[in-house]
This record gives sequence, structure tokens and C-alpha cells, in this order.
Amino acid sequence: MTAAIEVRPAATVMLVRDGEFGLETFMLRRNPKSEFVPGQFVFPGGALDVNDQGNAELDLITVGLDDIEASKQLGIESGGLAYWVAAVRECFEEAGTLLARIDGEDLALADPHVHDQFQVHREAIYSGKRTVAEMCRDESLTLNLDALRYVSHWITPIGPTKRFDTRFFVARSPEGQRAAHDGGETVESCWIAPKEAMKLHHAGKFEMILPTVANLEPLVDMNSVDEVMRWANELSDIPEILPAIVIASDGSPTVLLPGDAGYEDALSQPPPPGSTR
Repeated sequence: MTAAIEVRPAATVMLVRDGEFGLETFMLRRNPKSEFVPGQFVFPGGALDVNDQGNAELDLITVGLDDIEASKQLGIESGGLAYWVAAVRECFEEAGTLLARIDGEDLALADPHVHDQFQVHREAIYSGKRTVAEMCRDESLTLNLDALRYVSHWITPIGPTKRFDTRFFVARSPEGQRAAHDGGETVESCWIAPKEAMKLHHAGKFEMILPTVANLEPLVDMNSVDEVMRWANELSDIPEILPAIVIASDGSPTVLLPGDAGYEDALSQPPPPGSTR
């Protein structure tokens, strides 16, 4: 009997900025050798870590949100704050951008010495040698959770060898910081207009998985970060989206979404866990 695949809670962040020609979002290309979505362009994000979970130390280094309100926004009883903390941590690990405040101001890393100092923190957190809470304590920082807006909820369908229950957030890229890929899990990065990303994707030149495409779509016709944040602020009753996979006779998969013809049948008869990537 095939063992069930664990569905891991995760958080992903769409960083946005006002570029020279309009709205841009930061995207990373995953290492082609990765087990999970190799070679695909994604937003910074990943699974929740034990150190993201609520404790007394985390309460001291977070501002803008508490677990009660965070959980309410996600529609869960408790533990919601961990998704916001994970979103900030993953954004720092994968993109080098830290949503934090120091002395009441947004953290800036424009000074080369300070930038290099935080690159050391980034590598140490990524390797597990230290935690975000330890970094915040040493640098007198607080995580700016109020910078994040919750915008969607996607669950990986049955079939892939890795499955995630992912909450998507959007955040304004902080001034004075330079986003960049890590060179390990991700090998390329860019700031790109959502419309251009979609155009290249449809031309087969910018590979993205369905949840990434679906979360980019609302941004295509937006012109500024302010417009994005207004849109995000107005969202409510965000639905859980669980795609279903149908395997054709030739072995090729088709992904169906809630409301698509055949979705309920596909959901009730999923492919065996681990049968698709």
C-alpha cells in the first residue's frame, strides 16, 4: 500500500514594486535539479518551520498582527501567525529581502557593510545555524507583519511527491533593499511586469505552475503597488483551492479546478500519491 504524502503548511510572498514602466513583481527560477517544480519561475516561499511557531520570543519581535487576528484572517482556530512569520523568513532566505523595522523605521540595507552583515544572517538562517528570532534580538529588529496582505489559498493536488497547503501574500518591496536569488534552491531572479511574465509564459519562455499563474493574473491590469494593496485590502472570504489531476490513457496529466467539468469525479478518484511530479 502506497503511503500518503504529507501536506505541509507553507507561505509564499509576491513582492511588488513600482518600476520605471509600471508595476513589477519579483520572481525566482528554481534550480533545474530540484525535486519540486524544477526550472519553474516562482515567488519566494516555502514550508513553515518549527521556529515560525508562536512562542514568547516571537511575540516580542513581531509587530502589526497577533495570532488571534492572523488566525481569523486564515479561517483557522490558532497558529495563523506562523504563516506570516514564515512568509517573512522565506522572503529573506530566498530573496534576501527582510520585511522588518528598526527604531520605528523600515529596515534599509543600502549601506554595503550592513548589506553584507545581513547576508551573513541570511545564510545562517537558511542553514539552520540560527533563527529569525535570534537575528532580531541581536539587531534590535521587529518583523513588519503589517506589510503583508493575505490574498489566496492553494493546496497541491494528490499526485505530486511533495504537497503543500500554501497561503499566498503580497507585500511592497522595502526601499533600500536589493532582492536576489540564493544561488542554491534558486538560480535566477528578475523583476518583471506581471503582463510580461504572462506573455512569456504563454509563449513557452517563462515556465510557471498553475498557482503562480493564477496569482499573477489579478495583477496584470494593475499599474502600481498602491493599486495592488488596495485590491488586497478589499479581499474577503478567500476560498481554499484544491486542484484535481486526471491522468489520460497516454499518461499525460490534466489539472482541473473547482467548477470545471469533471472536477468532482477527478477529486473522488485521484491518482495514487507520488504518481505525478
